[in-house]
Amino acid sequence: MDFVSTVRQRLTELGLDQRDLAAGAEVTESYISQLLRRKKLPPLPNRTDLYDKIGSVLRIPREELAQLAAVQHHAVLDRMWRTEAKPLFESMRELVLSKCRPSRQSHLRATFEKDPFGDIERLITRTLITVIREDAAPHARDEQWLQDVAAKSDRSYRTMRVKLIDLLDSDPSESIGDFSWFIDSLVRSWDFDDQRYVLTVHLTSGSTRTFSFQETAKDARAAEEPGLKSFLRDTTLSSGITADEVEFLRRIRFAKHERPTALFYYRTLQNLRDPLNFVGLTLQ
Repeated sequence: MDFVSTVRQRLTELGLDQRDLAAGAEVTESYISQLLRRKKLPPLPNRTDLYDKIGSVLRIPREELAQLAAVQHHAVLDRMWRTEAKPLFESMRELVLSKCRPSRQSHLRATFEKDPFGDIERLITRTLITVIREDAAPHARDEQWLQDVAAKSDRSYRTMRVKLIDLLDSDPSESIGDFSWFIDSLVRSWDFDDQRYVLTVHLTSGSTRTFSFQETAKDARAAEEPGLKSFLRDTTLSSGITADEVEFLRRIRFAKHERPTALFYYRTLQNLRDPLNFVGLTLQ
């Protein structure tokens, strides 16, 4: 059985309903309903504590639920791999622009409007989502932090918890979702120098992130490994791979005399996806 069938069957066996599961998992009933009606894809197991909480309610080992969710998640990704990115949300566009440095707002608004949802707007929005994902990840199990964010957004804790699960499970390189609430709460301001292609993001936590266009070192051999190229070209081995997973594989370093094969990358990817290899780990 798959994830949804297993959860539904166990709810019936225990005489529970979706409301009980939502309460135990500390999410909204609508989120549980979407999961069980297959309207929403289960999040990746190593990005959330959702399966610990659901497993506790249903008395099912967390590892079993996580493995079922991972199988369903990657099966759907296989079908979605080459779909186009979703359009940006108008409300988020206005919020993104409102966070821009005041002296640059009119110029960048004109750039956005000249090429709606074009390269510059997507670059900035995707980077902002990546930054808030990384800023929020260490707090995935921090209830007080999430309650503070919910209060700033004037949203309920459960609603923000669902949004946090979606945020941590997102991949901005594939599609852009509406994460306005977190951008509003976590980003203080940003600025983009379109002459030098430098994006600077100031977070409410006090940290600053800077992204710039620069030449890659010519001896960066990890990005040029023949085995990695062969692996990525072979869809029977790399089907469903995400941008984050590709980047992980590219960062692996080898001794000068070592030449990894496509099979090495395939086995490494399977180990990376196997939730049993991440039991007890927290989000990084």
